[in-house]
Amino acid sequence: MSVADNLRTVTSRIASAAKRAGRDPSSVRLIVVTKTVDTESIRNAVAAGALALGENRVQEAKDKIEKLGNIARWHLIGRLQTNKAKYAVKLFDLIHSVDNLELAKELDKQAAKVGKVQDVLIEVSIAGEAATAGVAMQDVTTLVRETAKLKNISIKGLMTMPPYSENPEDSRPFFRKLRDLAETMIKENMPSVSMKELSMGMSGDFEVAIEEGATMVRVGTAIFGERS
Repeated sequence: MSVADNLRTVTSRIASAAKRAGRDPSSVRLIVVTKTVDTESIRNAVAAGALALGENRVQEAKDKIEKLGNIARWHLIGRLQTNKAKYAVKLFDLIHSVDNLELAKELDKQAAKVGKVQDVLIEVSIAGEAATAGVAMQDVTTLVRETAKLKNISIKGLMTMPPYSENPEDSRPFFRKLRDLAETMIKENMPSVSMKELSMGMSGDFEVAIEEGATMVRVGTAIFGERS
């Protein structure tokens, strides 16, 4: 099947999952993950209706954006090193992977230099695994509260990646915990903090994520096939 066919299939599956959960399908946005994908395939995806593209690495994204321009909204979904913040604020509409205050402060500083308020998500390590990116559950409130003080950062919600499993249902409790965490954050009523966005779910488990409240799903393999 072509990229366009795969994109239509994924979009249909998103709509079906949303309806099962009693949600409006338009409340879920598809982030088409373009890691290692060539520019021609990306153009085909955008021509077929992709509105947001997700990249894992700043340098790879920079090369593609220079070639493709702003053909869609660009999201950084991979880990961000502090020394790449100055590039990230110029390239990305939304950064999904803020997980420490040092990074948040550097993004704030670099965003101020280019006259921008950078939209971000706080990445949470729901599973608490040392090898997994994200702030620990018990430290989320502190990170959100301190990041909210930064004038050139706007918190839009939370992101997580559950441990890998062949069974999508294994991801459900992790997605549910992120949704519950967002609801707890809302009750904190912090100024300039939104918990509207929940970025969770990938090719193997995005339907479960939608059933548990995802507003953004990050799908690459189901659209472009397995990476080499």
